[in-house]
Amino acid sequence: MKKVTLMVLALGIILASCTVNSEKMENPLLKKFDTPHGVPPFELIKVEHFVPAFIEAIKVHDEEIVAIVNNPELPTFENTIEALEFSGKLLTQVEYTFMNLNNTSTNDEMQKVAQETAPLTSAHSDDISLNMKLFKKVKAVYEKRTELELTPEQARLLEVTYKNFERGGANLDEEKQAKLREINSELSVLALKFGNNILAETNNFKLIIEKEADLAGLPESVIQGAAEAAKAAGMEGKWIFTTQKPSMLPFLTYAKNRELRQKLHTAYIMRGDNDNEYDNKKIVSKITALSAEKAHLFGFKNYSEYVLDVNMAKNPETVFSFLNKVWDAALPIAKKEANELQKMIDREGGNFKLAHWDWWYYAEKLRKQKYALDEEMLRPYFEKNNVRNGAFEVATKLWGLKFVERFDVPKYHEDVEVFEVQNPDGSFLGILYMDWFPRASKISGAWMEPFRKQSEGVDPIITTCFNYTAPVGDNPALLSFDEVSTTFHEFGHALHGLFSKCKYHSLSGTSVTRDFVELPSQVMENWAAEPEVMRMYAKHYETGEVIPDELIAKISNSGLFNKGFTVLEYTSAALLDMNWYTINEVEEHDATQFENDVMSKIGMIPEIIVRYRSTYFGHVFGGGYSSGYYSYQWAQVLDADAFSVFKEKGLFDQETAASFRDNVLSRGNTEPAMDLYKKFRGMEPQLDAFLERNGLK
Repeated sequence: MKKVTLMVLALGIILASCTVNSEKMENPLLKKFDTPHGVPPFELIKVEHFVPAFIEAIKVHDEEIVAIVNNPELPTFENTIEALEFSGKLLTQVEYTFMNLNNTSTNDEMQKVAQETAPLTSAHSDDISLNMKLFKKVKAVYEKRTELELTPEQARLLEVTYKNFERGGANLDEEKQAKLREINSELSVLALKFGNNILAETNNFKLIIEKEADLAGLPESVIQGAAEAAKAAGMEGKWIFTTQKPSMLPFLTYAKNRELRQKLHTAYIMRGDNDNEYDNKKIVSKITALSAEKAHLFGFKNYSEYVLDVNMAKNPETVFSFLNKVWDAALPIAKKEANELQKMIDREGGNFKLAHWDWWYYAEKLRKQKYALDEEMLRPYFEKNNVRNGAFEVATKLWGLKFVERFDVPKYHEDVEVFEVQNPDGSFLGILYMDWFPRASKISGAWMEPFRKQSEGVDPIITTCFNYTAPVGDNPALLSFDEVSTTFHEFGHALHGLFSKCKYHSLSGTSVTRDFVELPSQVMENWAAEPEVMRMYAKHYETGEVIPDELIAKISNSGLFNKGFTVLEYTSAALLDMNWYTINEVEEHDATQFENDVMSKIGMIPEIIVRYRSTYFGHVFGGGYSSGYYSYQWAQVLDADAFSVFKEKGLFDQETAASFRDNVLSRGNTEPAMDLYKKFRGMEPQLDAFLERNGLK
């Protein structure tokens, strides 16, 4: 960023702060939240509060940093490392509140706020990382670390703080630091634009059906949901389907009209790739070129090397070796599955070759043929509240937790549920928000985020967000088994945040490496599929009948069905991510050609589309998973190994549960990830358990 630009920006902040000072007492974001357990006072927060709040909070944080730098005493752990750790609390409050609301309740005004504040927060972060006087103090403490009597957590904080300064550019020369600022600012804006484009593309497409005949094959509940969507859009008497997965996947799975299946799935995979104002191709190319340039500033050949240097995997070669082993095992299975589906098409007299919009439809028919099982047989047993309560009961049986719904706690949307989570003795542990259904203002997918992270004296406030089909007519929300697993998955992330027992905010909860953060979530998915657990939550929404053993057996017997497809679809995305970020040169690539070349190189079959095409791969072009999408499969290796202990000693063995909580869930980033895992397991995990569980061995 040029000096003149920085001067203008600085002047703008100074002028804005003059008006902020007189208004800050009226800005709810700049006060201590006077609500039950200090949750954000959502009803008081307005869009216009955010920009002044960011400006004031940055100003306050700057003053705190100046105080640390100007402290005349010799640098110590307390007056430098801890002082830095305890600074910026007001900014954190503003940032966490805005981030979560922008993800769940966005609009044009909120997106403008994001675009306006992203460069400010990026510059502020760089101002700290590149503050040479501050780094000199941090370095002085770090160099004396062996002489200091630090607790293990203090030693870890010192190490992480020092390395963060290094990775933030503190050791770079002035020219490189200036370039780093420019790159970081541009990346922050590009990532926002990428996400906004995906949301716009998702919201803009609607498959409008006018003829009832075109609904052939669809379950009545799906038809009713589409009719209600049309009515809400002012098109009563028609049916609407969207590229939101709760709407799209049932259509792809059951609709007999092949032409409409093609239209819907093509719209989905072309998001961000339509040569319009929401096109993401150039953004992808620019992000990856800038990322490579950033890596070069630090002496790495590519951005993947820079990212993985602090992860469990350590380097791209390890990740590629892992992914290629999985790919080589899954590819022949997926080809065999495709051949089976083609034979079914041929037997039915279909004069066409299996295509990507056909896979769900024929796979479901084949599953029904092989196992006398289809998704609609299961949904009545997976009512949303029962599934949620099942996840809660698992946590109660494992750790004695209690979940009390609260109706007096502010929430940001009427659909959101709020629970007070209590320890076995009834003492307060944290607040859990659960946000279930899609809306135009909410990004797609499922995720967990904190509104407030745990630290010493501070209790966590966690939100879990989903995008499940909303209740239709008199029927409640009925989930697919995949959505059941997702519920347990995000609940596992929530437990990681709730159980955190760390002194320091920056080490607590889910502040761990990308390839370790998915272990707590994915291990929880295992309980969802256990017959003993399924009988706890899978009850028919009308009769209350517990799911029959016959259906449980069918689910178990079909557990490896379509595995080639699911593993290939995922692994191809992980390989696409790695290929984008192992580009060594600083140059932009044609996004479509690059993606096609990667798919050709790995031998992707045309009947399957990569799980996330580049133009809507939000995880890696704005979601913090750059060179990290592999981590879901990496964590599956960990969770398969970890869950085997519970299978051996008992699903609800108290000793094993306590060990997992004490050594993994409560420890955050207070020790290296593998050290924490080995304290629980006693050894490093092996790939064999993962391959066997997925039928790849």
